[in-house]
Amino acid sequence: MAEMGNGEFAARQLIKVRKRFRWSQRRYKIRMLNLKEKFDPLEGAPMAKGIVIEKKGIESRQPNSAVRKCVRVQLTKNGKVVTAFLPGDGALNVVDEHDEVIIQGIGGTLGKSYGDLPGVRYEVVTVNGVPLKLLVLGKAKKPRR
Repeated sequence: MAEMGNGEFAARQLIKVRKRFRWSQRRYKIRMLNLKEKFDPLEGAPMAKGIVIEKKGIESRQPNSAVRKCVRVQLTKNGKVVTAFLPGDGALNVVDEHDEVIIQGIGGTLGKSYGDLPGVRYEVVTVNGVPLKLLVLGKAKKPRR
């Protein structure tokens, strides 16, 4: 391409070139192709409701050594099954199977997994309508259903 000026009539050309180069930016490409809505289990939403299917421990990656407590959650809106982390000491004792939970993104790198948890992208926020943090601290009781 010929060298481009910044003259009085160069605006259209500058805009055209900028549009072409924006496709090399990851966030722009994801937004323009609606990839989040297409492939994200939460379908672009910040949170989602689901039912706990099973409780499981996931071993953390090297160099750490621990069994992180997680649950498998089936989302009510589309039936997809995801793994969600249970933050807090003793949170696994509070959550039972068939509980209704709300999950959110765990805050990892651009929608990927977080820290030493392989394949875990979400965390549990509430259990049966009560915040998990309050249940873990013992400040609230889980409603019997």
